[in-house]
Amino acid sequence: RLEMARKITTQRKIVVSIAAWIVAILIFFPILWTILTSFKTEGDAIASPPQFLFFHWTLENYFEVQSRSDYFLHFGNSVIIAFGSTILGLLVAVPAAWAMAFSPTKRTKDVLMWMLSTKMMPPVGAFIPIYLLFQSFGLLNNQFASRVGMVVVLMLINLPIIVWMLYTYFKEIPGEILEAARMDGATLAKEIIYVLTPMAIPGLASTMLLNIILAWNEAFWTLNLSAVDAAPLSTFIASYSSPEGLFYAKLSAASTMAIAPILILGWFSQKQLVRGLTFGAVK
Repeated sequence: RLEMARKITTQRKIVVSIAAWIVAILIFFPILWTILTSFKTEGDAIASPPQFLFFHWTLENYFEVQSRSDYFLHFGNSVIIAFGSTILGLLVAVPAAWAMAFSPTKRTKDVLMWMLSTKMMPPVGAFIPIYLLFQSFGLLNNQFASRVGMVVVLMLINLPIIVWMLYTYFKEIPGEILEAARMDGATLAKEIIYVLTPMAIPGLASTMLLNIILAWNEAFWTLNLSAVDAAPLSTFIASYSSPEGLFYAKLSAASTMAIAPILILGWFSQKQLVRGLTFGAVK
C-alpha cells in the first residue's frame, strides 16, 4: 500500500508539473512572440504562414524606435511614476492597514469591501472629474506637475489593493508582540516603524512589487492625463499605432523595450514575491 501511495503521489506530481508547464507556456507565448517579432522585418512580421525562428534577424526596428522616440525619457517617467506611486501608497496604506488589523471596529470589514469595490468601477466613470482637476491645476502641460499628478492618481487607484494585502499580512502578526512593545514604552510611530514593519517585510516587499507592476502597466490614465514630456512607456507603445496602419515589427520592438525592465525585475525578485504572497499561508 505504501509503495502504491508513493506511486500515485509521483504520478500526480508529474501530471501537475506537466499541466503547470502547459499553462506557463500558454501565458508566456504572446510575450515570446512579441520578442521574436521585434527582430523581424515588417515583411516577415506579416508573413503567412507565420515564421517562428527561420527568418532574417535584424536590429533595425530597435534603432528606428530609438531614433523616432526618446526611449530613456519615457523609461525615466515610468520609473518615477511607478516607484513614486508605490512609495506614497505604502506611506498611506501601512497606518491604515495597522488600524484595521489591530484596532478593528464593527465597520472595518465594510470599509475594506467598500475600498475594494472602487476597483470594480470602470476607470472612464471617474475620468471626467479627474481630467477637469488636472486641467484646473495645470497638470496637463507641465512635465514636473504632470508626473506629480500621475503619481497621486495611480497611488489612489491602487491604494485599495495595497491596503487589502497589508491588512492580510498584518493580521497574521500576533498582537501580543505589539502589546509588549507598548509596555516597554514604544510610541505608536515606533511600534509601526521598529516592530510591525520589520516583521512584515515579506508582505511589504510583495505588495510593493505588485504595485510597481500595476503602475508600470497602467495605460488608461497615462494615455489620457500625462503631458508629452511626462509620458511613460505605455504611451511610448501607443505612439506606434498610427492612422497609416500598424507596423507590427516596430510595435513589437517598442513593446519589448517597455516590458523588458519589469520582466527583469520580476525575474530577480520572484522568490521574494512568492514568499510574500504565501506569507501567513502556513502556520
